[in-house]
Amino acid sequence: MRSAKRLRRVLPQLSFEMRAPMRLVLKLILLPTLVWLGFLVSCTHRTSPGAIPSWAPRSAARYLDQREDAWAGWIGSAQDRDTFCVACHTSLPYAISRSSLRLALQERRRSEGEQILLSNVARRVQLWNKVRPYYTDRDYGPRKAAESRGTEAVLNALILASADAETGRLSDVTGTAFSYLWDSQLTEGNNRGAWAWLDFGNEPWEASDSQYYGAALAAIAVGVAPEGYRSRSEIQHNLEMLRDYFNRQYPGQPTANRVVLLWASTKLPHLIEPERRKSIIDQLRRGQQSDGGWELSRLVCPTGWSFHAIRCVQFRPDWTRQDTESDGYATGLITFTLEAAGLSTQDPTVARGIAWLARNQKADGSWSSLSLNAERRPSSNVGHFMRDAATAFAVLALTESDTLSEPNPESSNIEEDERIEGFPNLPTHDRNSCAVGLSIKVKPARLPSSPLVTSSF
Repeated sequence: MRSAKRLRRVLPQLSFEMRAPMRLVLKLILLPTLVWLGFLVSCTHRTSPGAIPSWAPRSAARYLDQREDAWAGWIGSAQDRDTFCVACHTSLPYAISRSSLRLALQERRRSEGEQILLSNVARRVQLWNKVRPYYTDRDYGPRKAAESRGTEAVLNALILASADAETGRLSDVTGTAFSYLWDSQLTEGNNRGAWAWLDFGNEPWEASDSQYYGAALAAIAVGVAPEGYRSRSEIQHNLEMLRDYFNRQYPGQPTANRVVLLWASTKLPHLIEPERRKSIIDQLRRGQQSDGGWELSRLVCPTGWSFHAIRCVQFRPDWTRQDTESDGYATGLITFTLEAAGLSTQDPTVARGIAWLARNQKADGSWSSLSLNAERRPSSNVGHFMRDAATAFAVLALTESDTLSEPNPESSNIEEDERIEGFPNLPTHDRNSCAVGLSIKVKPARLPSSPLVTSSF
């Protein structure tokens, strides 16, 4: 009993005296061991060079389908003769990206949204001299009709040529679209070789510097068209004017336009010199942020120390703050373009861009991108426009699929009855209805009696 009492008196004292040595042991041995174990665990979850991190292609497809269906059925996009306008923010990115998801989703046919979009574009091409331009001079001001025609001619040619690239055959309606494209090309003035382009002061696709972007899209259309279209003798003079325009106007272009020019150069040979190609790639490497993404405002705003350049990077035109975080549209477009330019997924810049995209897909399948022009409510229709483009280019980058390349017709995954030979022979479906969601049919939107507002993004 006496020994037990003595032990009870000694133990607290020993416990107190051993606290400091025990803390020392914890710091010197246990904590480094835990850190090392954590490092080993993290290494086992790192993406190996060249591997594509996990993401959800089915969710991305669902988002893109829903958004294109919503745009096609929205009264704000309605045009005459039961058609709708093709938008740079939603329809065009959808048209060039949706096919890249077919392999991952094991799809054998074009989605309903693709079929409706192609039918709409083909209809407007065949009714070119009868349909009204998207915007008229009377309702929207001087030159808006010409700008509408130039913009639509480029977008129509690109969308239809991209569809033909999947089948390996140049359809009649695409040939007609290219005829209207060349008829609309400017042949005089400082912008000779380009096309009149919509300018509503909306970056990055409808602003004063967006004409260069539009010309680059035209070059992509020519480059992706199958059956060696770019080599036809009758268009060589047009292509020479286009190359001259790119060289003449290059010095004043923002980075965003140079990215699209780099993309175009991967489709149309000899569009830019190797030194210029390297310069653009180096510029993109320097602009990558520490998290692997790119900031959109710095991509679009002019360089230099002018008041406009400084204001553009920091503030939108409505004086709300620009988003300075890495952006889904900027990162998707640049990563995809670098891949198209031949950079491997093991290239550090590309690998970090892919990793950023894989980490930042939203629960609804989209990637975020905010307006450069005004603060938008994200849940609104207009608030989705930048996100639509971001999602499309993120998909292109992550699928590592050059969806605009000229394939072998024998290996095409588009069934024979879906090949476009002109509007009457398009796949059978309700040409005048647009699905909201994935399966709900709605009546075609009708033109309101008053002029429509522009689709600001």
